[in-house]
Amino acid sequence: MEIDPFIFRLSIFILSIFVGYYVVWSVTPSLHTPLMSVTNAISSVIIVGAIIAALASSSDSIFETSNLFGFLAIILAAVNIFGGFLKCIKRRKNRYVS
Repeated sequence: MEIDPFIFRLSIFILSIFVGYYVVWSVTPSLHTPLMSVTNAISSVIIVGAIIAALASSSDSIFETSNLFGFLAIILAAVNIFGGFLKCIKRRKNRYVS
């Protein structure tokens, strides 16, 4: 019996949602800021890959799939980085104010 590859990948995706939910909500508050910093660093690597994907086109058209997905990845990773930094700054200010 052969399992359909779409169903296999969909089940892995759904399981990863549950695992991610339980991992994120079990993080203690003292580890939140260091983990956010690591996440921001990973997002900066994603931006580098997205820039490469956005510029990887071999034709003159800017509306190719790799360009559009690269641009979308740049936007989403930038929002993630700046939002993470703002959240870390806010948590640090709240922690040191008595």
